[in-house]
Amino acid sequence: MSPAASEISSPVGVIAGGGAMPFAVADSLAARGIAPVLFALRGSCDPVRAERFRHHWISVGQIGRAKKLLRSEGCRDLIFIGTLLRPALSEIRLDWGTIRVIGPILAAFRGGDDHLLSGIGRIFEQDGFRMVGIRDVAPDMLMPEGRIARATPDPAGTADIEKGRDVLRALSPFDIGQAVVVIDGHVVAVEDIEGTDGLLARVARLRSEGRIRAGTGRGVLVKAPKTSQDLRFDLPTVGATTVEGAAKAGLAGIAIIAGQTIAADAQAMIEAADSAGLFIQGLPA
Repeated sequence: MSPAASEISSPVGVIAGGGAMPFAVADSLAARGIAPVLFALRGSCDPVRAERFRHHWISVGQIGRAKKLLRSEGCRDLIFIGTLLRPALSEIRLDWGTIRVIGPILAAFRGGDDHLLSGIGRIFEQDGFRMVGIRDVAPDMLMPEGRIARATPDPAGTADIEKGRDVLRALSPFDIGQAVVVIDGHVVAVEDIEGTDGLLARVARLRSEGRIRAGTGRGVLVKAPKTSQDLRFDLPTVGATTVEGAAKAGLAGIAIIAGQTIAADAQAMIEAADSAGLFIQGLPA
């Protein structure tokens, strides 16, 4: 348990983007007796699922409104979770609270996603809120260390894992992506703005076009946070969809950093891996 986890105060403000993760986090909090309050981002958060929880709707750029609502709900601890397409500055609906901190916001936009999220987080913290992460509020959702599916990596797979970790460490200062595919020692694809699903679809296409000559059942998807990343924000996430994408890409398995990667619906992910004969390996941080 992280030091912050033992100090979590109820309720927790969940700034909710797209996908299933905001609701999984809210369920995990509720199961531990901590009340979640969703601050659902318009255009990203699923409105049907949001109805299950106490919630408010906010737009990107409404920092003043968000702070006012957070205070009214008694939320000291906040977590950002869920997918969010990076908006252009011209698309942000500014309120007065945002205009007051426009300098730090512009500075936050001049960098990758980790730089942006940590910059926005600092703006909230300067007003007395505390940003927390998955490790603090839902540690049960993190990838454990070791093998979690039936298959195990062979020596070639183990070597590909190490190569992938080396590549991600080297790329970390550039804040590009959190995943790479290595096949028989060759780096064939690096994650970019299209995300991991797009990365795996690209590898599948390259195989179908004959650009990748290695047989199926070779190669590894390696995912890891950036070396200097604030682990409260934008942790790598894997799930059954990731496994299905890796299978379509003809890979042997997936290797992810234990304790620093979100395993969304782990049971479904393990079942998908066992069905496809893929390994899933939790690596030591």
